[in-house]
Amino acid sequence: PAQRGHTGQIKKAVRMLLGAKRPMIYAGGGVVQGEGSELLTCLAKMLNYPVTNTLMGLGAYPGTDRQFLGMLGMHGFYEANMAMHYSDVILAVGARFDDRVTNTVSKFCPGAKIIHIDVDPASISKTVQADIPIVGPVQSVLTEMIAQIEQVQEKDADLPDAGALASWWEQIDEWRANHGLMTGRRYRESDMIMPQQVIESLFRATNGDAYVTSDVGQHQMFAAQYYPFDKPRRWINSGGLGTMGFGLPAAIGVKLAFPDADVACVTGEGSIQMNIQELSTATHYNAPVKVINLRNNYLGMVKQWQDMQYESRYSQVTYADSLPDFVKLMEAYGHVGIQVTRLEDLDDAMEEAFALKDRTVFLDVLIDRMEHVYPMHIAPEGSMKDMWLSKNERT
Repeated sequence: PAQRGHTGQIKKAVRMLLGAKRPMIYAGGGVVQGEGSELLTCLAKMLNYPVTNTLMGLGAYPGTDRQFLGMLGMHGFYEANMAMHYSDVILAVGARFDDRVTNTVSKFCPGAKIIHIDVDPASISKTVQADIPIVGPVQSVLTEMIAQIEQVQEKDADLPDAGALASWWEQIDEWRANHGLMTGRRYRESDMIMPQQVIESLFRATNGDAYVTSDVGQHQMFAAQYYPFDKPRRWINSGGLGTMGFGLPAAIGVKLAFPDADVACVTGEGSIQMNIQELSTATHYNAPVKVINLRNNYLGMVKQWQDMQYESRYSQVTYADSLPDFVKLMEAYGHVGIQVTRLEDLDDAMEEAFALKDRTVFLDVLIDRMEHVYPMHIAPEGSMKDMWLSKNERT
């Protein structure tokens, strides 16, 4: 593999990036794997450019920072998807433009020039054509890019265009204020606990500093949306493969590597039963993890698609009559099981779970059965800006 990026290409990229009126930085899992998070943050801060991450890139840029627009893509934040669609220059770093991001490729970000940095040449222009491809490790490329930006700005302090950038941020802030997940309660009110409330409770109980693994489904997307990651490698996820049953063994592995850290597995009743026997492994290796089960008695993501795309004609999605008593099952394994059915008990139960430092705790949280993950791309014909914001509201 290339040891560094092509200097000529990096110079072209810097000129394009500094000339942008509506820039976006789009960072994927390659930034995390390539240990490029600090450099990415440095570059974004130098330029005051907005940043979005893929599912696998969460934590590559601080999730609570003002410049972070949230995750993009199929269930990405409204402001992130809108900013991508209307951008004029996209700096893609360690991202592969997969179908969960682009929606319809022919409609992807029609006005944008694309700079694509990746260590794997096969990933560049595979799906979306790059205007300036740069093959090389993210650390070396970003280091050289930052140095070149500093050199250009020494000669021309007016780059980037401050007025254009201020207008761009004004537009982004308007999108964020109108439809942002974090600027108001975007989910329904219900007598049941809402899944978003569970993730928010988890964030509070861990002060946003836990290692979080997940399985695959609605719970995975809720965790990605409502638990902001400020550090890389705190979100351990099978996003590229979509493997149900990944979360619990992954959490055990993380706990063995970081025994003093809080480690949570966010899961659903479908996924957890794929590998629930690993609770025995947690006992065997003394790996006290916390399992947060968002239980709606359905394969939630399959149900959501059947609801949205097939007029609620459900098939093979319910577990209502076949689930075990998870509390008793935990006791059989020698662990602690806590069931939560009321919102007013949620925070106390979450605090109790993490206070039991030397015990594996299974929090069985009964959530609203009808809640979906929004936004949701309108597929397969839509662009990045085409989203369901609720079952009855679309862009």
